[in-house]
Amino acid sequence: MQRAQIGIIGGSGLYDMADVSDREEVKVTTPFGEPSAAYLLGTLRGKRVAFLARHGGGHRVSPSSRPAPSAA
Repeated sequence: MQRAQIGIIGGSGLYDMADVSDREEVKVTTPFGEPSAAYLLGTLRGKRVAFLARHGGGHRVSPSSRPAPSAA
């Protein structure tokens, strides 16, 4: 997997980036819990990008939602 050069966080109204080619979805976990969706890795205008839909697909995570605390 090639690393992304640019990270993009989508907000309300931006849930996908149609112009991204070589698309690959990658699920990650962090010390803070799971992100709102899988990351979309791909190529946009010759650059490797990582895109995250901040509110998940279809805006299913409200801006005021907090992730559930992870078990330590």
